[in-house]
Amino acid sequence: QVQLVESGGGLVQAGGSLRLSCAASGRTFNMISMGWFRQAPGKEREIVAAIAWTGGSSYYGDSVKGRFILSRDNAKNTVYLQMNSLKSEDTAVYYCAAKSTRNYEYDYWGQGTQVTVSS
Repeated sequence: QVQLVESGGGLVQAGGSLRLSCAASGRTFNMISMGWFRQAPGKEREIVAAIAWTGGSSYYGDSVKGRFILSRDNAKNTVYLQMNSLKSEDTAVYYCAAKSTRNYEYDYWGQGTQVTVSS
């Protein structure tokens, strides 16, 4: 099992920045990658960004490319999502998720953290 705890959400004005953190614990040695997803009211959940647990591979959704930056601190088992130039359409509940060798799917999820961008 892997446990994930997000932090760092909140209210910010458009154009501002926030940094989300996702701390992993448990069987982290089985992890392959960590991803950030978001879900806005009335919309489907979408992947925002993902990063390999080892190595430098990363992915960004088109809507956040050039604005959001992923980083990873393996010593702390923590992934960070730096969100810059925030827009009102970034408002959503953000979830971090872990993919492991158990199922090769994102099957461990955090509780979610609300990000609200006011225009």
